[in-house]
Amino acid sequence: MDSICIKARAKINLALDVLRKREDGYHDVRMIMQSISLHDDVFLSLIDEKSIRISCDKVWVPSNSDNIAYKAAKVLMDKFDLQKGIDIKIVKNIPVAAGLAGGSANAAAVLKGMNELFSLNLEQEELMQIGKTIGADVPFCIKGGTMLAEGIGEILSDIEPLKNVDIVLVKPKISVSTAWVYKNLNIEKIVLRPDTDYIIGLIEKGDLQNLGRKMVNVLETVTVKKYEIINEIKEKLIKLGAFGSMMSGSGPTVFGIFENKLTAQKAYEEINNDDRWDCILTETFYEER
Repeated sequence: MDSICIKARAKINLALDVLRKREDGYHDVRMIMQSISLHDDVFLSLIDEKSIRISCDKVWVPSNSDNIAYKAAKVLMDKFDLQKGIDIKIVKNIPVAAGLAGGSANAAAVLKGMNELFSLNLEQEELMQIGKTIGADVPFCIKGGTMLAEGIGEILSDIEPLKNVDIVLVKPKISVSTAWVYKNLNIEKIVLRPDTDYIIGLIEKGDLQNLGRKMVNVLETVTVKKYEIINEIKEKLIKLGAFGSMMSGSGPTVFGIFENKLTAQKAYEEINNDDRWDCILTETFYEER
């Protein structure tokens, strides 16, 4: 096999709590991560020259060593002293700097695809360990599904999968730096935190209505303060019938959870006619293991 295409799926957070700042500068978190159907297509091809080529159909995505997908390829090439090179082409559908792990998903796709193309025969757990050195969300993007993520996000525990739940994503036309959000987070002043164990129970029962009501993301205390539009979107989605609405990751993307496709479609059509943001209709994703 000389080439492969991997679907790099985005994620949302159904709960996000930050527990403490670590001595290494990272933060210990406790969050529920959920794969969604929205994905980039990552095309990988072997090349004879021992090099990494990377390109993307969106000009604002770096096509050099600054791209996390390039870094993923370099880690494998160096670790296993690979004698051929890799050509990476990314077709981007996931918004950039949006709290949806688009970059991490691309890096995970490169690790999975190169594992196949170079016949490295690495187990998923080994790939996840390598992924952790590239970015905190990469291990989740390798595994996917519905997960409790702890540590810096790399310690993953399975939760009963939340299958085919209809989601409307709304991304305001701003970009948010994850580093900036964490730098400005005052952990001591967080008042409202998610009851993560209770939320896991709601997921396992399939109780979407109460899940929507109980979702909390402590990073909203930073991002919403600077960008009021996030609150505006949350309120609109609730008015349009969402069981709940929350910012994903460090933002600025907001999502709403809906009872069914019909209500999600109606909300999408209603909220999509505002040029201050972009909207995507999607659903939760789970791949049978």
